[in-house]
Amino acid sequence: MNMSRITNLLIPMSMLLAVGCQPTPVRPTDETHSRTTPETESREFQPMPASNPENHATTADGHQVAIIAGGCFWGMEELLREIDGVLHTEVGYCGGQNENATYHNHPGHAEAVKITFDPKRISFQTLLTDWFFRMHDPTTLNRQGNDIGTSYRSTIFFFNDEQKQIAQQAIDAAAASGRWNKPITTTIEPVKNWSVAEEYHQDYLQKNPGGYTCHYLRP
Repeated sequence: MNMSRITNLLIPMSMLLAVGCQPTPVRPTDETHSRTTPETESREFQPMPASNPENHATTADGHQVAIIAGGCFWGMEELLREIDGVLHTEVGYCGGQNENATYHNHPGHAEAVKITFDPKRISFQTLLTDWFFRMHDPTTLNRQGNDIGTSYRSTIFFFNDEQKQIAQQAIDAAAASGRWNKPITTTIEPVKNWSVAEEYHQDYLQKNPGGYTCHYLRP
């Protein structure tokens, strides 16, 4: 894990109270991003993992897969890719009506990140408790920062009963942590109609340093 990079992402609470999430240009509230990017960049992260059917939480080589949502997928992916044990990230749409969702047509879907990780280096439980619940505010219903709508809901998607149980345990732990003074709104939903997002959304902040994000690691 790139510890210096992670350390730089930790923001003192006093600064957050003073200035809020940076940078945060206002994005529209109709669940669309405020700008587009040409689809010309290639991915620079690790190679795509072995094919993983939607109902499988484990890849052919023994790695595990998780899908989580907590606001705009640009910022979520940028933080997740830095975690030791995370092998691959991919942004997309999950949980909605369309089998082949797109950015402009994803009714009911959440912007989400699919994570392939090595369970020998990081567990699903740790991924949720130590990272997911630190990088977004799970108490703001259908909202993160300036992004408003069900596309930006806080959700843990599950492939099987084990992931569902771990998700509930992580939510209970977050509620009891004392970090939040409002109820947790995170939902637990089965993986449904996962659709990979357009290429220009993949690794967006790697391609566009300083681009929009409202995600950061809380102490």
